[in-house]
Parts: sequence; C-alpha cells; structure tokens
Amino acid sequence: MLLLRERSKLTNNFFEPGDRQHRMAQQPSPAPEAGRNQELGGEEGGLKVEIYTWRFCPYCIRAKGLLDRKGVIYNEYMIDGDEMARQAMTRRAEGRTTLPQIFVNNRAIGGCDDLMELDRTGWLNQLLGIEA
Repeated sequence: MLLLRERSKLTNNFFEPGDRQHRMAQQPSPAPEAGRNQELGGEEGGLKVEIYTWRFCPYCIRAKGLLDRKGVIYNEYMIDGDEMARQAMTRRAEGRTTLPQIFVNNRAIGGCDDLMELDRTGWLNQLLGIEA
C-alpha cells in the first residue's frame, strides 16, 4: 500500500482510502435514510466498499449506478491513464486487469458483470447487509 500512498500525493489521479469518498458521502440524506446510509457505508458501519474506475468507462458507470441505487457509500479510485496505480490494483485484484474492480471489506468481488450477477442472485444484498 505504500506505493498507493505515494502515487496519490504525486499525481492526484489515484486516491488513498479516506482521501475521497463518493459524492453520496457528502450529501445530506433524508432523516429516514440517515441510519441506513451510515449502516451501509464507510468504516463506521463496518462496511468498506471500494471501486477502481476510469472516468468514461461504461462498465464503471453501470457498477457505480447499482451501488448508488442501493444507497452504498463507497470510495472511488479513478486511475485514468495511471499505469502504476493500475498495476497496484491488479495485484490487489488477484491478477485481474479490467475495470472496474470492486472490493467489499478488502475482498475482491470482481468487475461489473460479477457485481450484477451477485445482485441478480441476491448475494449482493447479503454481502452488503441489506435486507431485501
């Protein structure tokens, strides 16, 4: 992880966990959703969701859309053109090189198709602690 920290300081293209959370983390949520958002996102609720993306990647946009619809707060690492960051992601993702790469509590989930399959089968809700 040292490489990731150094890279974030040098290029501002890659972000260390905690440096930048998805926009949902900064938006105030309605009162009924406040407990759910705290429960689903960030380390406060015991759930840590991270996604490595490229800015205009359609699969990245689709995966983030699903997480958004579920109300999940996640850390997004935009690694557009940053080969060192991509290599670090590949090591962390057990050799996978495609984007997006999604992690839940430091466990590699895979890419967009993997995320959609988990959702289709109901396993994603269970993994995220969401009651159906």
